[in-house]
Amino acid sequence: MKIIILGAGRVGESVADSLVSERNDITVIDTDAERLRDLQARFDLRGVVGSGIEPAVLAEAGARDTDLLIACAAQDETNLVCCKMAQLLFNIPTRIARVRSLGFQCDTRLLGADGFAVDRIICPEESLTRYIGKLVEYPEAMQVREFAGGRASLVSVRARTGAPMVGHTIAELRASAPDVAVRLVAIYRRFPDEPDRFVACSGGTRIEPGDEVFVLAAQEHIAHVLSALHRRDASNAPPVRRIMIAGGDRVGLRLAQQLGQEEGRFHLKIIESDPQRCVELASALPPSVLVLQGETTDEDLLNDEGVEEVDLFLALTEDDEDNIMSCLLAKRMGASRVLALINRRSYADLMHGTQIDIALSPAQAMLGELLAFVRQGDVQAVHSLRRGVAEALEIVVRGDRKSSRVVGRKVSELPLPRDVHIGLIVRGLPDHLASAPESEALPVPAEPAEPQVIIPRSSTVLESNDHVVFFLPHKRLVREVEKLFRVSATFF
Repeated sequence: MKIIILGAGRVGESVADSLVSERNDITVIDTDAERLRDLQARFDLRGVVGSGIEPAVLAEAGARDTDLLIACAAQDETNLVCCKMAQLLFNIPTRIARVRSLGFQCDTRLLGADGFAVDRIICPEESLTRYIGKLVEYPEAMQVREFAGGRASLVSVRARTGAPMVGHTIAELRASAPDVAVRLVAIYRRFPDEPDRFVACSGGTRIEPGDEVFVLAAQEHIAHVLSALHRRDASNAPPVRRIMIAGGDRVGLRLAQQLGQEEGRFHLKIIESDPQRCVELASALPPSVLVLQGETTDEDLLNDEGVEEVDLFLALTEDDEDNIMSCLLAKRMGASRVLALINRRSYADLMHGTQIDIALSPAQAMLGELLAFVRQGDVQAVHSLRRGVAEALEIVVRGDRKSSRVVGRKVSELPLPRDVHIGLIVRGLPDHLASAPESEALPVPAEPAEPQVIIPRSSTVLESNDHVVFFLPHKRLVREVEKLFRVSATFF
């Protein structure tokens, strides 16, 4: 695809990094010439210096034959105006805007063809808040990614000695619960003095302590699977109650507002160094949320506020170093679980395998929302994993025996790449829950009252409108999977 990215900041840089690696034709627009030179030196892309709301700059960037515009400049106004100009002057088919303000999502008229002509709004802060909320709900998880309208999820968890599923082979686990909609799709195993190594999941693969295990499961089984891999007693997983947030910036505020809505569920404290910001936080948050003024790395403050009793410590400032240090300090002082928000990819890589339980990249949290527009075929959801190396993909099966290479075929008959796993099939999901554009020409089979989550066997036959969830250990395998599920022209 030919893609224009407006804005070379943290979000634009992360988006460019991911899309360039997939051999897309990328042009980045920014007013900062030095920043563009840095991007051009690191990535195979073209930079155009100027404002994205000037027609001449968009024309120089190649807007007349561009497939996708991603406007992620710092200002909402710039992104919205750029999308409107892309529609009026250059007829760019797909336009995505980064917008922090929540008001635009409440009124669809503002984003329609007669408004700012935005096909999709992305907000990294909102994506992060939603994602961290899932980690609060499932405290054993290192990642939680949803598919099929929330009917199924992909989770990763660190296997612990003594947990019921640890030490057993995958075949033994299947035999113990053959009817449960759960599948282990990948294991990443630690080895001395080298990065975690991918281990393909076959029946004889044994789960070892320290493994990072990726599991696809129906939503109702997620909590049990996580506990069975992470706790000695899988039936008794204590919920998260005490949460401490370090940093009252946009992400910290949004998360505190979200968690504070559930009256009485959480004991929530937020630490902020700026006195004026503390006043703003106290006025914006429910009375049950305690706002503390101080440094997030102040050992005395953390000790006075009982960090040793905290179930989850979240370092969400805009400073990577502060987030890392405060998490390491909180963990040493007794916090059960710590999460650090880290923008720099090199820092996130360094934190892997340390005392920091989760190193979360803001760009990775929302990248899947963009990748779904780049993928070919009827792709419903994309989630970038393992710092962009691996990927989970949800594709809808379309067509019939004549127009599709997969409809009516058994799973064993599909020519999939060696390491690609079909993890789950969700059958009977209503089309209104899917994010892809509707098409009246697509024949949709009769829908059962309740969608089924199916663990595919070699004899399972794919049907039209099935939602198939894949795990791909290497992004280079994506194109092969997309090509296999592509419908021939005669179908349309």
